[in-house]
Amino acid sequence: MRIRRGTTLAMAVLTAGLLTAAIPGAAQAVAAPTATPLSLPAVSDVVSAGDRVFVSGGRSSTDVVVANATGAVVGTLSGLPGPTDLLLSADRQTLYVALPSANAIAAFNTGSLVESARYDTGEGECPSSLALTGRYLWFGYGCDQWGGNIGRIDLGRQPALVTTGVATGQDFYDAPLLTAASQNRSVLLAGQPGLSPASVYAYTIGAGGALSAPRENDFMAVGSNLRDVALDPTGTTVFTASGSPYKVQAFPFADISTPSATYDTGAYPSAVEVSRDGTKIAGGADASYDPDVFLFRVDGTELAHFELNDELSPGALAWAPNGARVYAVSYDWTGVRPVTLHVLPVPAG
Repeated sequence: MRIRRGTTLAMAVLTAGLLTAAIPGAAQAVAAPTATPLSLPAVSDVVSAGDRVFVSGGRSSTDVVVANATGAVVGTLSGLPGPTDLLLSADRQTLYVALPSANAIAAFNTGSLVESARYDTGEGECPSSLALTGRYLWFGYGCDQWGGNIGRIDLGRQPALVTTGVATGQDFYDAPLLTAASQNRSVLLAGQPGLSPASVYAYTIGAGGALSAPRENDFMAVGSNLRDVALDPTGTTVFTASGSPYKVQAFPFADISTPSATYDTGAYPSAVEVSRDGTKIAGGADASYDPDVFLFRVDGTELAHFELNDELSPGALAWAPNGARVYAVSYDWTGVRPVTLHVLPVPAG
């Protein structure tokens, strides 16, 4: 049985303000982390547009909280039915919000915070994860077991054209976790949560947004209980965070069989995120009384680790575009302490 944390919020905020590890031999730590309580019942995702950070409250919420770069709350996108996955456009001017409870995806201007579009994905689809490759906005959907698949919105059409079932001949146990590469519009990665052993599927995007037959990982290569997936900016390396093994793993996109690198996080990895320039990896774990967030160079060298004093929500890590900060969102499984946005400084190197 795992022992959960029982510290007070005051102690959580105080301890979260301490950098628990940095580069070995460093003379002093960088600026201390900060922790800001949020008025959300739970947490689903976090993204950073640079000057603004967005945190979604998940299916039990109706809000996306808006904070500035240092974590201070500056606004709320309210009245949204169950906002889950968040995604920014390449220019960071548009925020896409998955609304599985409404079978829709909403788009907001990140400056004005005004909703600019809403895309109906079809009755009973429950879009829950998002990825973007040029003109195509992809969504992983599924409301029932073995009813999951991948949908596509062609944003280059007016009106935008929505197509479902584009993963031909593929049924997912649940809505697949999607991710794309910021510098490569020809690849898409889908992860299968909810099953053990876990699976990921590497797709090539062809003419008209058609998906190739996917390459799948070797049996047990990804481990068990997949929680998060990522791609490096060029789309050549796959990253996975699964409950087991106790490390984030990297694989070649072309051959998901043997890890090309691993990043030790301790028990129950739950999140992975690659910096915008592809030089650093943030990994998270569902830890108790142990560090929750780890920062690495791509070669596996640890730069820092942080204790959040609550559970890191699965997938709730985001790099600032300039790579100077990492944002992490924690929650208290007992519901006593609030959802908290942590701003974690990134050491030089």
